[in-house]
Amino acid sequence: MKAKQVVAVILISASTAVATMWGYNHVAGGKTTYYYSQDSGKVPANYAKFFDGDKGSGPGDFSDAASAAIPATVHIKTKTVRTVSNNLPKRNPFSDLFGIDPDDFFGNGNGMRSMPEMASGSGVIISNDGYIVTNNHVVDGADEVTVTLSNRKSFKAKVIGADPSSDLAVVKVDAQGLPFLLYGNSDEVKVGQWVLAVGYPLTLETTVTAGIVSAKGRTLDINKRQSQTPVESFIQTDAAVNPGNSGGPLINTQGQLIGINSAIASPTGSYAGYSFTIPVNIVKKIVSDIMKFGTPQRAFLGIQYPRDNMSEDQKKEQGIKDGEGVYVMDVTPDGAAFHAGLKKGDLITKLNGNQIATGAEMVGLIATYSPGEKVQLTYKRDGKEYTVPVVLRNNSGTTSVVKTSVLDKLGAALETLSKKDAATLDVKGGVVVKSITENGLMDKSRIQEGFIILKANGQEVKNVEELQAILQKASGTVKLEGVFAGYEGVYTYPLRLNSGE
Repeated sequence: MKAKQVVAVILISASTAVATMWGYNHVAGGKTTYYYSQDSGKVPANYAKFFDGDKGSGPGDFSDAASAAIPATVHIKTKTVRTVSNNLPKRNPFSDLFGIDPDDFFGNGNGMRSMPEMASGSGVIISNDGYIVTNNHVVDGADEVTVTLSNRKSFKAKVIGADPSSDLAVVKVDAQGLPFLLYGNSDEVKVGQWVLAVGYPLTLETTVTAGIVSAKGRTLDINKRQSQTPVESFIQTDAAVNPGNSGGPLINTQGQLIGINSAIASPTGSYAGYSFTIPVNIVKKIVSDIMKFGTPQRAFLGIQYPRDNMSEDQKKEQGIKDGEGVYVMDVTPDGAAFHAGLKKGDLITKLNGNQIATGAEMVGLIATYSPGEKVQLTYKRDGKEYTVPVVLRNNSGTTSVVKTSVLDKLGAALETLSKKDAATLDVKGGVVVKSITENGLMDKSRIQEGFIILKANGQEVKNVEELQAILQKASGTVKLEGVFAGYEGVYTYPLRLNSGE
């Protein structure tokens, strides 16, 4: 073919292509549609509904949601006075040699030092009269709690109540007309939806970060540090959360509260990609209980079930069978499941029609109910499916309202001093501190195991009942006086009863 013929063919082909594109665009109104190649043929790129008309599904303008959340998000600062002492009580040798004790000048006379510790976190206002939700670990053991609004106005706050199991707490400031967030519905939260985290990270002013929900029903075993009956069914997101964000809100794009930020997964202690939030439906239930009863009314199904992170070898060793649901390893005698007829080996699949795949999902759902409420439980046994009504119960196996006494807050096992030991010590009676729970009120005061309480606020104490009666009427700081068997002298410990006042 001659050169002129080749050029002519190229020109004709190019003209035809241009004409074809012009004609298509003219008919299609100037819009271009792109296709992905699949085995079944050509499929439009927006087949997965990436677009809805002119509305994209990507991130939009979050300013309205942020402007609703920022005024209702508070900075919580705490002060805790730690009392430091020697591991064992003993008298200072200088008091015997010179008749003076240096601790009288530098401590409280018993070799103890007061060391204030400062910490901070976030919180969210849930009512216009000053009720605020935060994490238990933000205010736990604090002697002073200060709440600062986004307009930098500050208030002293009182801790109304807390729940270590879910890591939630309620504090109150004396104010009216405050901005607050509306509750959303965490059951409607979907993986992939956009969310915003608001708080005061790294001592910065109000900060908003955006991300998506990356998973639901997560468990970290983190609340086991402060409770023997942890509640964990976290919403996992990739919204940046750092130290200081704890207790702050997670909101949807409508500005509704869908959770309280609680933890991060990180090898360094700072944000490394994932954060974890307590679902708002759990928050609503526990906060309502704290405000009404002073303590959560926790419902239990009364079963033992495998941990979500249990290995295949561990499952095989314990005879646990895999399946779509929660395997019942054992049934608590006289518990809710026992009375409903459940047995070891059953596979729980639904609660009130909601599908259950993991233990965390089951715990999260049950945490939204109270003892005495009836739920419909679906389970599989020998290949057959059954649905039975179950009346949930509290940890004691009853449906009664749970009330806490002042002794429950001490975080210690107490026992009345025996008559024999009282005679040996030449006292009328007393209360022995048998054991102390980490981070309890007694642990914060540095009282040690073996301490024998003889007086509280100057009043003689001969048994546990008398100690409870004195503490029940007291407020603020109580002075406990007592002795240690085998050691000389009387020791005095200040015990802070009401955190955050």
